[in-house]
Amino acid sequence: MFGGKHVNVTAVRRKNQEITFLEVPRSEKSWVVKLRKIPLLRGLVSIIDASAKGSKHLNYSAEAYAEDETEPEEPAKQKKHKEKEEGWGLGMILGVAVMGILSFLVGKIIFTLVPVFVEDFLFGNAFKNYVLHNLIEGAIKLVLLLVYLWVISQTPVIKRLFQYHGAEHKVISAFEAGDELTVENVQKHSRLHYRCGSSFMMLTIVLGVIIYSIVPWDTLVERIVQRLILLPLVIGVSFEVLKGTNAVRELPVLRYLGYPGLWLQLLTTKEPKDDQVEVSIASFNRMRELDAAIEAKGYQQSSVTGGILDPAKG
Repeated sequence: MFGGKHVNVTAVRRKNQEITFLEVPRSEKSWVVKLRKIPLLRGLVSIIDASAKGSKHLNYSAEAYAEDETEPEEPAKQKKHKEKEEGWGLGMILGVAVMGILSFLVGKIIFTLVPVFVEDFLFGNAFKNYVLHNLIEGAIKLVLLLVYLWVISQTPVIKRLFQYHGAEHKVISAFEAGDELTVENVQKHSRLHYRCGSSFMMLTIVLGVIIYSIVPWDTLVERIVQRLILLPLVIGVSFEVLKGTNAVRELPVLRYLGYPGLWLQLLTTKEPKDDQVEVSIASFNRMRELDAAIEAKGYQQSSVTGGILDPAKG
């Protein structure tokens, strides 16, 4: 999946080797656009938005896979199935988006609180220094994350997903380097990239230890409540730091700030096969093609009306 200025595109290779696309225009409410401009808050908004949109695109790929694995239907059943799909409309989209957001929030809360219980069970009565407790909690959280990613990466489905993740990074790196987007050129590039959600996960662990250490706690209940209250702040600060590390990644010494996130990508990405890179190139090119078409349409209508037209609404 690639997100452009005006459209998000997902490409899927079907069983018959045909590449199909899910093309979703990027249209946001004015209040969402305003929230994206507010430091700290824009991080939480962006993550929730990405979870909602990502779920929709994953659902599309999952449905495509399921369709390819089922037996061909009779014409009448195919027509009925198509009519049902068209009838889902906004309800289906909202349902998938809500599930994506809830999955992210529940997962984040669980991943935040489980290390608290584990650390308290193992070291709750060992000492009183709450900063040291926070450091151990952070270490436990990191270990749990690494073990979890390693375990799921061993399954065929997730391994294939991580290969496509690596293919996406390679395509972006090749494009940023000015290379022609061919399979051979793209495969020469690294599967690791600074602007990745994996880096964000690592930052939430490191910065969480720092932020949680600012506010003292005495009991397990206070500790849990503190984590839940400060979680949005941890997400917001991590997002801002991620943007900062991306901005200075070309500067000597400062570029090393993003290395922990890159190391984590050794687990969240895998070296892709040529056919997977081909799908990623197709998705990226389709996204650029649609973006260019939407902008051209917007400029044409703007010149006719004499006003400034939002290309996303053209």
